[in-house]
Amino acid sequence: METFHVYILASHSRTLYVGVTRNLLRRLYEHRSGAIPGFSKRYRAHKLVYFEATTEARAAFAREKQIKGWTRAKKIALIESANARDWFPETGE
Repeated sequence: METFHVYILASHSRTLYVGVTRNLLRRLYEHRSGAIPGFSKRYRAHKLVYFEATTEARAAFAREKQIKGWTRAKKIALIESANARDWFPETGE
């Protein structure tokens, strides 16, 4: 089953870039190496600050479009909510 990732990159100047890909690691390498001309290369948006995964291509593209339509404040709130997750909760040991 194929996985699609919707992701947000940030630059040092705090510019945000929203994209979608089937291979997140490869796409990050392409962004960071400058292999992809356009917005992310021009603004040097290379730092992964958010991502989510789905197995539905239509859902991924719809989510990308949705996030792109949001205000900067709403995108930042999404990033902060993901970064506030407890990725390694205590097991009670």
